[in-house]
Amino acid sequence: MTNSRITASRWAMTAAAGAALAGILTAAVPAAAAVPGGAAVPTAAVAAPGSAYGHARGPAAGSVDQAALRAALAGLPDASVRGAMVKVSGRDGRWSGTAGDWTAPADAPFAIGSITKLFTATVTLQLVGEGRLSLDDTVQELLPGLLPSSYEPITVGQLLSHTSGLQKPECVRSGAPVEVVTSAVSCGTPTAPGGTAQYNGINYFIAGLVVEKVTGRTYAEELHDRVLRPLGLRHTSLPADDWAWAEGGMVSRASDLNRFLNTLIRGGLLPPAEQKLLFTLPSVPGASFSYGGLSRTRLPDGGPVVWGKSGSNRGYASGVFATADLDRVVVYSTLPTGKDAERELARIMRIAKAAFKGYEERGVNRPGLRRTA
Repeated sequence: MTNSRITASRWAMTAAAGAALAGILTAAVPAAAAVPGGAAVPTAAVAAPGSAYGHARGPAAGSVDQAALRAALAGLPDASVRGAMVKVSGRDGRWSGTAGDWTAPADAPFAIGSITKLFTATVTLQLVGEGRLSLDDTVQELLPGLLPSSYEPITVGQLLSHTSGLQKPECVRSGAPVEVVTSAVSCGTPTAPGGTAQYNGINYFIAGLVVEKVTGRTYAEELHDRVLRPLGLRHTSLPADDWAWAEGGMVSRASDLNRFLNTLIRGGLLPPAEQKLLFTLPSVPGASFSYGGLSRTRLPDGGPVVWGKSGSNRGYASGVFATADLDRVVVYSTLPTGKDAERELARIMRIAKAAFKGYEERGVNRPGLRRTA
């Protein structure tokens, strides 16, 4: 299998998982074929294969549906998912559980894949808030020569919101970030920037390069000093040996992701103007990603609107999502077999629906949804 297929498959799986959360089940390439590195599987025994264990904390009146969560994890391992972990927190109560071949504690580290993009978007918006960068700055101005000269100007805002028009990365090869980008645009034809919404990991390789160009420091250094250290995310890192880098290379754990998303949504990482951008979608048909990299999805069957990101890498398919009032925050990770993508997505959908079941909006202040040109 070529590196280009590995990369394209992983991004296809991430996009499909996000679509599942929106109630739009689409075809996806099996996640096992999408692993760019060796699968890292939890090892400490907590749950026996095929069983779902969980424990709850918080107010007895909390509306987290523990029975629904246990049912969503029941039957693992199966033909499509070997194991899973779910951690729910917020004012509605807390619950965590593991099942199947996920034999580590619920808060064990795992590769978070494209959830990395939320960290990259946060660092980028911080630079915008400091006046060192603008969403209207173009890739061609910031990184001359990176893209073919025939390409129309692509803005930083279009990178973050997946509206750049860059073609699918069918020829992409692993390597240094610049090599990843140049190989990805070596075949195929882009569409007009700002005209369509199409999820593409290359956008965030370029965003990482923009961070480095503007700051004169490595992306890893900016990530550590701006997000990881201030929030005390001691179990979150960017391994140097993962070529997915600013697009999907990070490792974290459920409690760290919970803290990060809580702080981000509460406004603890961005200035007020950039905080609004976090919940602003571009005025592009089909756009579902904000200028802060957050995916806005409404769960089916009358479920709530949730904000967050999914991702897959090194044998994990994961997600972190929350209601805008943070009454319900959910982190999940699964161990897909890659044998049945449709059933895998159905399992993720069951987990998501169970995790947010019973949520009721309470009329508290929430970030409003805006669309801009």
